[in-house]
Amino acid sequence: MGMKKQRIIALTSLFFLGLFATFRGCFSAANQPQLTQKKKGHPTANNRFGSSAVLAVQGNVYPLGYYYVNLKIGSPPKIYDLDIDTGSDLTWVQCDAPCSGCTKPRDRLYKPNNNVVTCVDPVCSAMHSPGSPGCKTPNEQCDYEVTYADDGSSLGVLVKDYFPIQFTNGSNISPRLAFGCGYNQKYSGSHSPPSTAGVLGLGNGKASILSQLRNVGLTRNVLGHCLSGKGGGYLFFGDDLVPSSGIVWAPFSSNSLGKHYSSGPAELVFGGKSTGVKGLIMIFDSGSSYTYFNSQAYQATVNLIKKDLNGKLKDATEDKSLPICWKGTKPFKSVGDVKTHFKPLVLSFTNAKNIQLQLAPEAYLIVTKNGNACLGILNGKEVGLGNLNIIGDISMQDKMVIYDNEKQLIGWAPANCDRLPKS
Repeated sequence: MGMKKQRIIALTSLFFLGLFATFRGCFSAANQPQLTQKKKGHPTANNRFGSSAVLAVQGNVYPLGYYYVNLKIGSPPKIYDLDIDTGSDLTWVQCDAPCSGCTKPRDRLYKPNNNVVTCVDPVCSAMHSPGSPGCKTPNEQCDYEVTYADDGSSLGVLVKDYFPIQFTNGSNISPRLAFGCGYNQKYSGSHSPPSTAGVLGLGNGKASILSQLRNVGLTRNVLGHCLSGKGGGYLFFGDDLVPSSGIVWAPFSSNSLGKHYSSGPAELVFGGKSTGVKGLIMIFDSGSSYTYFNSQAYQATVNLIKKDLNGKLKDATEDKSLPICWKGTKPFKSVGDVKTHFKPLVLSFTNAKNIQLQLAPEAYLIVTKNGNACLGILNGKEVGLGNLNIIGDISMQDKMVIYDNEKQLIGWAPANCDRLPKS
């Protein structure tokens, strides 16, 4: 949920009322995609993995605190702005129903139209967490609850509706997909509610839009995003835009947590030298504005940066934008003004050769409206993440990041994210 400038990973615990079953086969003939074609020769919905889809991304790490896309839902379609979140898998929009925590104008809310998913539908049971309470009757509505690590949550009912999507091969297809209609949203602490209409869950669980698109044969189960440090960028479903070379690939972690994209173990390197901090499992989460290290890695990073600065920059304790900030003799205008004072961080993945995630100063610093440079790596222990380590938006800027669920790989490469790919 994009309600905080320090939006952190959505550690989903999905509670769906229903019986546990397999997801495949839930798309009956009545649920098959609507298809319109621009010219002959394009794949129909039955031709598996015909193409990819590209969506323009808006937003930034600072000052907004999240990236989002505009997605069409319904027939006739309405546009909803959704926070892009690879740290959770359920997509939901604020529901036009008796509502708690819904602050959108009524015309921005989603209105169900006899399309509530019932407990008997396999799409309900496929998303059901083992051990969750079951339905009393098969025809009850399929309720959900998703809880995020920042203590925000969304409670609502599953619905199905059409998602008009233009694919890179020219086809316009409207698959009927399941998502949440959220009527009870909670937000953490004193933070204001999100300005978006909901969350686009891009995790690798069966609830995700991506998994559903694959199940109806429209794309491969591959996701990518390119977030620009200047703001904006793009997001894609399918593998058409994946470069044939130049990508550094790391395998999913064998102890991958739930529906999250994690890789590792990794060793932390600073200025070309090992910090001695090893064994870090990294979760890649586009729903997190900043990067979070566990206490040991965080303290090592802070100590090394401060030692290396050697007093060249003064502490800016009056700037409360982030926990640690520095000021120069005059205000900084951009990270470019200050990055020469900082050394690169590297995460060196030890389960394969020559796999490194380079974190240049631009990938861990922000310059605030006060003209100070702040550390965009935070202590995960202080926000309840325990030993988890999260690569957030700040460290994924100006990189193409690819989540290949088919091959169980995460990939990245430097990229120009300021313009949409031609295809």
